Amino acid sequence: MRFPRLRAVAAAAAALTLILTGCSPPSHDNDRGPAATATSAADLGGLDGLIAKAKAEGELNVIALPTRWANYGEIIDAFTAKYGIKVNSALPDANSQEEINAAVQQRGKKTAPDVFDLGQAVTLANVDKFAPYKVATFADIADKLKDSEGRWVADYGGFMSIGYDSAKVPTVGSVADLLKPEFKGKVALNGDPTQAGAGFSGVLMASLARGGSADDIGPGVDFFRDLNQAGNFLPVDPTPATIEAGQTPVVIDWNYLNGAETEQVPTWRVFVPNDAAVAGYYFQAINADAPHPAAARLWQEFLFSDEGQNLFAHSGVRPVRADVMMINRTLDRKAFETMVTIDGPITIPTEDQVRAATVYLADNWAKAIG
Repeated sequence: MRFPRLRAVAAAAAALTLILTGCSPPSHDNDRGPAATATSAADLGGLDGLIAKAKAEGELNVIALPTRWANYGEIIDAFTAKYGIKVNSALPDANSQEEINAAVQQRGKKTAPDVFDLGQAVTLANVDKFAPYKVATFADIADKLKDSEGRWVADYGGFMSIGYDSAKVPTVGSVADLLKPEFKGKVALNGDPTQAGAGFSGVLMASLARGGSADDIGPGVDFFRDLNQAGNFLPVDPTPATIEAGQTPVVIDWNYLNGAETEQVPTWRVFVPNDAAVAGYYFQAINADAPHPAAARLWQEFLFSDEGQNLFAHSGVRPVRADVMMINRTLDRKAFETMVTIDGPITIPTEDQVRAATVYLADNWAKAIG
């Protein structure tokens, strides 16, 4: 749950539609200085040159970053403390598509987002809106987890899981358990899978559990159709508040978000199915029209540094450079101990699989749960 970052609000969507018909004129690179076209810190005289230009800008606009999501509250505080740059955080409850909508709506304005943190499907559909930039640690990241020009790069990931209140429902030992009568009106999915990375991966997990694959997400859609027909599907986007109030006693979401709730709800448990393990990453990208292009690039350098990656890891997510940092002995031991291990195959959908599944979901999801 993006707390509830992945929530799509009809009123907000309608407002965005109206605004998008009259977007501001595009900004020009020469108005934003050399940082607007820098593809690495070397283009600005190295990291020190980048830092100087970012400090001169003095601000950074981020979007859809709840403080309890992937430790972003501590990350933002650490960035500001280190560089003295004010971070303006907008729309913490927005989903990935709403991040892109906001950038289009505010193009050319000082309030436009400088950087994005996006699910895979939305990332791949909007590559033309991102600026190419390679951080200093770019070579540490597997080719399949980054654009060759650095327009998008995976930053952290986790496993799809089922969180549940053991005081309200029986122990969950499989995805199929959610179809039992004891789960009537209790199972929530984090976000619309046609728009939200967590929702998409939840359907993929269900597909794997029913014999499907990343090439065939249909069985997952069928599972949610059956869940809905049984009266077990709860059409509510879960948040910490709904969990802690007992309104969403079962939540399909990333393990690190469900894991965070164990601190607030003592009876909350987290189940990651070994036979249907879905790993997913979120992706960083720089807005090609970022009003603070140097600060945007410095933010990326910070997130992909050892310091930034360890801050991610403290929330239970798996930072993208974790394997390299283990070899280099720069990954915090405590962070390492929070990471989930899977005894079995792990599915990470490819770009082509995500695109195909996204088309299938657009055609079939609403019919399945309508």
